[in-house]
Amino acid sequence: MGTAGQAQSSRWLDWTLSDLLEQLGGVPAERVRMVPMPGTATEEDLLAVTTRTGRVCELIDGVLVEKVLGWYEMAVAVELACLLHRYVRSRGWGVVLKTEGPLRIFPGQVRSPEVAYVSFHRLGRIREPVSPVLPIAPDLAVEVLSETNTPGEMERKLHDYFAAGVESVWYIDPKARSARSYTSVEECETIPAEGFLRGGRVLPGLVLSLHELFQKAQQSRPDDPAHPSD
Repeated sequence: MGTAGQAQSSRWLDWTLSDLLEQLGGVPAERVRMVPMPGTATEEDLLAVTTRTGRVCELIDGVLVEKVLGWYEMAVAVELACLLHRYVRSRGWGVVLKTEGPLRIFPGQVRSPEVAYVSFHRLGRIREPVSPVLPIAPDLAVEVLSETNTPGEMERKLHDYFAAGVESVWYIDPKARSARSYTSVEECETIPAEGFLRGGRVLPGLVLSLHELFQKAQQSRPDDPAHPSD
């Protein structure tokens, strides 16, 4: 282990599991991977876990934290990604990524929002990534909330996103059938079930009905005859 790795791991020497979970925003213990040892995980470890298990993780302070979504939350994310992709592609503005597209927003900090929009202006010359982890923060980050998300986790994530240069963050809550649209840590618009998500400066002209988004996601339920199970 190199000097940087030793310094990172020594940070945890006198910590308890409770201290670690608090540092991560109170995430449930079952989402924290203990191998490699907390404080020593790297991007290579993150990619290896995903390849081996199919589970999506984020790298936070040298710790691998799993993302857990139910089928409905994932259906909301997929539907939203499709809508944004069509809108962005028709205008030639950039690319839309799903959870499987990890983003290095800081050195040693890799986030995987359920949906992310990255403009070509921000991408610059990075049109064909040489690494599975895109070394850039997105213009827009969208998180679809699940029961395992904690307020502390989402508060820290919000601060991280804006500190990294993200311009807009959407938190979508399928259970409450509502959303919150942030343009800064302090500036937030709460959108009710019958309201609309708007692209603002990031995606000018975009208007999405929350009701239609949740309705389309609901129609993709696993027992839908149009989507037979294996």
